[in-house]
Amino acid sequence: MSDIKRVKSALISVFHKDGLEPIVRQLNDLGVTLFSTGGTEKFIRELGVDVVPVEDLTSYPSILGGRVKTLHPKVFGGILGRRENTGDLEQLETYEIPEIDIVIVDLYPFEKTVASGASEQDIIEKIDIGGISLIRAAAKNFKDVICVSHMDQYPEFLDLISKQNGELSIEDRKRFAAKAFGVSSHYDTAIFKYLNRDAGELQFRESFDLAKTLRYGENPHQKGYFYGNLEQLFDKLHGKELSYNNLLDVDAAVNLMNEFKGEKPTFAILKHNNACGLAQRDTMHQAYVDALAGDPISAFGGILIANGRIDARTAEEIHKLFCEVVIAPSYEDDALQILKGKKNRIILVQKDIALPESNFRTALNGVLFQDKDNVTDKKEDLKQATSHQPSDSEVEDLLFASKICKHTKSNTIVLARNRQLCASGTGQTSRVDALNQAIEKAGHFEFDLNGAVMASDAFFPFPDCVEIADKAGIKAVIQPGGSIKDQLSIDYCNEHKMSMVFTGTRHFKH
Repeated sequence: MSDIKRVKSALISVFHKDGLEPIVRQLNDLGVTLFSTGGTEKFIRELGVDVVPVEDLTSYPSILGGRVKTLHPKVFGGILGRRENTGDLEQLETYEIPEIDIVIVDLYPFEKTVASGASEQDIIEKIDIGGISLIRAAAKNFKDVICVSHMDQYPEFLDLISKQNGELSIEDRKRFAAKAFGVSSHYDTAIFKYLNRDAGELQFRESFDLAKTLRYGENPHQKGYFYGNLEQLFDKLHGKELSYNNLLDVDAAVNLMNEFKGEKPTFAILKHNNACGLAQRDTMHQAYVDALAGDPISAFGGILIANGRIDARTAEEIHKLFCEVVIAPSYEDDALQILKGKKNRIILVQKDIALPESNFRTALNGVLFQDKDNVTDKKEDLKQATSHQPSDSEVEDLLFASKICKHTKSNTIVLARNRQLCASGTGQTSRVDALNQAIEKAGHFEFDLNGAVMASDAFFPFPDCVEIADKAGIKAVIQPGGSIKDQLSIDYCNEHKMSMVFTGTRHFKH
């Protein structure tokens, strides 16, 4: 601890008053002079605590409907004045500007106003000007001033002034300054993103306030953190904390299952971000059983997700498997009791909220940003490429396989039959390798590929894949098309009575 300063004065101007009372009373007990404005001043006065209106300090009323209250040299001079600078101190004395040692500000709720669907006029009025200026000024002068910039910081600040009898160190003030600039930068980012919906400026800005320390990163020797609010998306009912790798798998699972939202009972099992089992059936129990049959070996330690309610009968089957996470929109009470039988098994209830519309990731010394792949191939999108047409059931399977393919790491080939994933080749450098991997895997788990369909995330530059698929018993293919040599694959299919449809949309996933 070093450079201890005892606080003597405080400026308090907050939107939310929750949790403020004990701070006000503690400052009053410490003999701190309080300055305040508007509703906060009234709140303090009603507590029976003396408070100096900012208007008395500035000799200027609040004007422009409250837009200008604290923007005055007598306020900012007291905050920014450097206590070790003789010139600053002389000017403070000359202009009768009191030193301000504490600034407590809670900004207008801009993000909540935007989320509420309010009018643009109401949203603009929630852009805080005085508060954000006070925060920046106080945080800049952390050598002399401590800035409390958010109501979440109230408990820590109250603990400090109570335990240390109003004496704060430079370490305390600098730590709160870092928090303050975190608050101000997040606030400005939210405003920029709102205005940039129409402006379309090519500038990358993202900010997440909530941080969660993970056990480690992708590997035990790496530190890992999650920034964001998982509680917006899930209710966690049971189990250990989600790990870095769990979160990546959960992200993949949620995005995959979003393709089957509102459809028949569908169950998926994922491992390392890829589906190793997925089936759609008339009951959730059968959907799970058939998803597991896709690859019961890879399912060990996997992530399980359903698009509907998990019942007790399904839970009994799940309980036989060691799995890291189970996700569903709801559970029967008996099902929950069964699933909670493994103390570390993570059980999540997924809430019905919109997923982000964009993706970004670090690359080299910058960031790659893109719109999310929100295109789901539909029947009306299909272009018949061959003379032989797929049957209605084959079209159903082709679209089913295409959804899985879209969420599988490239290069990928997905084989499916009767709305069940038979096998996939994932993350291969060659599309032929991906197909051979899928065929071999399907054979290993005794799937009959006669009558199965094949989906590819990108076009076939040569006819080798359709030839290999044909010899494995596959008779229907879905792919984007677009190769200058598409005709070679079309000719092979025509000669061997295979049907092939083009979607016109590539679904690379890296």
